Amino acid sequence: MDTQSFAITIMAAGQGTRLKSKRPKVLHEIGGRALLLHVIDAAQKVVPADRIYCIIGHEADRVRAAVESTGVQFVLQPEQRGTGHALQMLKAFFALSGAPIPENLLVLSGDVPLIRPETIASICETHLHEQAAMTILTAVPPNPTGYGRVLRRTPGQPEVTAIVEQKSLTPDQHSTPEINSGIYCFRTSALFEKLDLLDTNNAHGEFYLTDVAAMLVADQQRVVAVQAESIDEVLGANTIAEMMHLDAAMRLATARRLMAAGVTIFRPDTQVIDAEVEVGPDTVIEPFVQLLGSTRIGSDCRIRSFTVIQDTRIGDNVTVLNACNFDRSEIADGAILGPYARLRPESRIGENAHIGNFVETKKVTIGKGSKANHLTYLGDTIVGEKTNIGAGTITCNYDGVLKHQTTIGDNVFVGSDSTLVAPITIESNSYIAAGSSITDDVPSGALALGRARQVTKPGWVTAKNESRKARQ
Repeated sequence: MDTQSFAITIMAAGQGTRLKSKRPKVLHEIGGRALLLHVIDAAQKVVPADRIYCIIGHEADRVRAAVESTGVQFVLQPEQRGTGHALQMLKAFFALSGAPIPENLLVLSGDVPLIRPETIASICETHLHEQAAMTILTAVPPNPTGYGRVLRRTPGQPEVTAIVEQKSLTPDQHSTPEINSGIYCFRTSALFEKLDLLDTNNAHGEFYLTDVAAMLVADQQRVVAVQAESIDEVLGANTIAEMMHLDAAMRLATARRLMAAGVTIFRPDTQVIDAEVEVGPDTVIEPFVQLLGSTRIGSDCRIRSFTVIQDTRIGDNVTVLNACNFDRSEIADGAILGPYARLRPESRIGENAHIGNFVETKKVTIGKGSKANHLTYLGDTIVGEKTNIGAGTITCNYDGVLKHQTTIGDNVFVGSDSTLVAPITIESNSYIAAGSSITDDVPSGALALGRARQVTKPGWVTAKNESRKARQ
């Protein structure tokens, strides 16, 4: 469908007092992203960012900073005096900026994060097909109590006669199941003509956008409705509990999307999978796994229980054993990690490498086929291919002021409980004896030992015990 005649405005000025939070309502997160970012993302799949106008007010600078990378435009609503007032600010923005006024304007809510691009496009298509002055997105919840109802002229037909708030319903209207979602599409000229006629003669003293519908119907202009496929798609979040309901719905939808693409997810209800996560087919995700941020996992992997992976790229045929924690790292094909491995940011694990239990890495590159299987810390380190890092090895990368680099070549054997004091280079095909403290570079093919000479005193324990008895 051609959407060249459409622009989108997103209501994002409210405080959300019922959340009992200092954070602006639209910056609360579900599915790993701010509510507002979900709405912007859906809108951008229908129109380009420069035709999306985000109306901000409460903590405007904070909201702007959080989403300005999307490229949307911002309209300030300094006082939050209702939805109609927000659109009055948009009208003033167009007048002052000289920006071209779109022929049609779609209005979204910044706290309704499950809205789908397909639904947005459907509203626009219906709006054009019906040649409407206003098109309303509706839904049918299991219990409509508390919602404004949309009354159609004839059941099953698109034309609307009124939007009636819950408290104003007549006895015979209480059974009307269809609710107003607060998402609308307008012929912009019809909307702007009515905005200045709005008044605040209501309980909250605000300008209501819903009043425009009554004005258009009175003028015999066409107002129609289109129903959303799912009630979740139009639900906002006024409390933390409601927000967690939306979070659960979004995460379950993400899990279903991945399963439809060939991913096996045991117990999807136990997973925490952010909306942006991508996983390849034939990967298996066990219960109680968290996949967060922009994580990408390849095909034929297995992610075992209690693992947390954030903003990490994982190749194909990777095995992640129980209770690992990865953050902003890269893992190549065939690697095996864990259990209880921790990859801190900028860890790059090579093809078929092994990072074992209680190994921690930070800003490292581990070469193809190399292993660090036990109880090791590698920081600011480059490890070549087919190198073995023994249990208990640590790189001493921090001198109290600066971080220093450790470089380990190919086919190196680092014995258990070694201390590598950076900056240091251990060249290929060398050998570090167990228990060594290495402070100097090690040339290729050399054996390096850095430990105190062992002293053995035969009979020392017996003599010590006899001396103790004599003193007693």
